[in-house]
Amino acid sequence: MYNTVSLRSIFPAKRLAFTALFAALCLAATMLVVVPLPNGYFNTGDVFVLLAGWCLGPLYGSIAAAVGSALADICSGFALYAPATFFIKGLTALLCYYIWALVKKCIKKEALDFLPRLFSAVFAESAMVLGYFLFECILYGVGGAAVALLGNALQGACCGALAIAVCAAVYPLKGVRKLFPKLSDHK
Repeated sequence: MYNTVSLRSIFPAKRLAFTALFAALCLAATMLVVVPLPNGYFNTGDVFVLLAGWCLGPLYGSIAAAVGSALADICSGFALYAPATFFIKGLTALLCYYIWALVKKCIKKEALDFLPRLFSAVFAESAMVLGYFLFECILYGVGGAAVALLGNALQGACCGALAIAVCAAVYPLKGVRKLFPKLSDHK
C-alpha cells in the first residue's frame, strides 16, 4: 500500500517553510544594509517584516518577523534589544496585516491595492517607532530615546516605501500570487 499525502497536510508544511524563509529574509535584510546610529542602526529588515505580514498573515507573519529580527539583533551585537525587537517586530507584522485586511475590504479594486498597503505600512511602522521609543526611554531616558526617533522614523518610511514597491512589482505575477493564501485563508 502507498501512503498518499493530502493537500491539507502539505499546506501547514508550506506555511512553516515560508515562515522560516521570511525569518531568514528579515535576518539577512537587517544585517546586510546597516547604517550605525547613536542608539542602534538603520537597516532594511522592515521591508520583510511588512512583506511577512502581508504574505503570511497575522500568525505566521508575526512569528517570521519576530524571530528573524530578534536573531539579527543577537547576531549584530545588540542582544539587549532582542526581546524588545521580538515583541515590536512581531506586533509590526501583526498590525500590518490587520490594517491591510481592514482597508482592503473597503478598497476592493486591484489597481488601488497600494492604498491598503500604504495605510498599513504607515500605521505599523509608526507603532514600531513608538515601541522602540518606549523601550529606549526605559534604557536611556526620554532624552536618549529622542535621539533615535528620527532614525527609526526614517527607517520605517524607507522600508515601507520599499515593501510597497516590491509588492507592487512582484505580487501581481501569477506564479507568486499562487504561493500565498487568499485574504480569507488567514486566521
